[in-house]
Amino acid sequence: MQVYRGMDIGTAKPTIEEQQGIPHHLIDIRNPDEEWTVADFVGESTRVSEYLNTRGKRPIIVGGTGLYLWSLLEGFSFPIIEANKEVRERLEAIPTATLYSQLGTIDPKACEKINQNDKKRIIRALEVFELTGMPISLIQESGKRKTENGKQGNILIGLTLPREELNTRINTRVDNMMEKGLIDEVRGLIEKGYSKDLRSFQALGYKEVVQYLDGTWAKEQMIEELKKRTRNFAKRQMTWFKRFQNVKWFEASDNTFQDVIKYLHG
Repeated sequence: MQVYRGMDIGTAKPTIEEQQGIPHHLIDIRNPDEEWTVADFVGESTRVSEYLNTRGKRPIIVGGTGLYLWSLLEGFSFPIIEANKEVRERLEAIPTATLYSQLGTIDPKACEKINQNDKKRIIRALEVFELTGMPISLIQESGKRKTENGKQGNILIGLTLPREELNTRINTRVDNMMEKGLIDEVRGLIEKGYSKDLRSFQALGYKEVVQYLDGTWAKEQMIEELKKRTRNFAKRQMTWFKRFQNVKWFEASDNTFQDVIKYLHG
């Protein structure tokens, strides 16, 4: 989501100061109403990596979107996305017509193929989007292709924390985003003319603020819901990361950077 201009606070985009001395790529390269798919990510990441390799530089890919990383390293061959009981039960309680309207916003292609009364398939499509951040139609199309991206020689490093500490950090992160002005950021984008129905506004943090601005939730309700959804997202991230082979895990601490350096040079 950091590819989108103007979507800074909700994506925890590195500041200009934080980027000093470290060239960053694929940040602020799209407007919120422009498409950015997994295929775009793979293509652009490969292009940047090849450019850096010609200069004798090793690219470091940072992020938490398992589907995108899997596509880059393993090709367009996605593992089966398992059902999520919590997500399904929540969607089951929503009228079919409302669900179908939501699907039309995030995945028009799937909407064309699914009958408006087929609640089971509608829920599955919405479930896949919520779990992966990707429209099911794009995953199905991408699954028909296979790419190879020079994955040999990659080093995978993962960071972990005890669950209680991770949840505390997540809650603090959400509070910090609110203090920095996430609500004003979203309101400002809408005032610039960007539709709140855009796919980029379905991102974690932006979707919840939009619902608050629409009057669906009070501010405190929205904040608590965002914290809960972010904690659930973190769980799903770990499910994705466990699919990768040969990940070297480090518990995040003040010494993590030094430990990683020792590992890379060991």
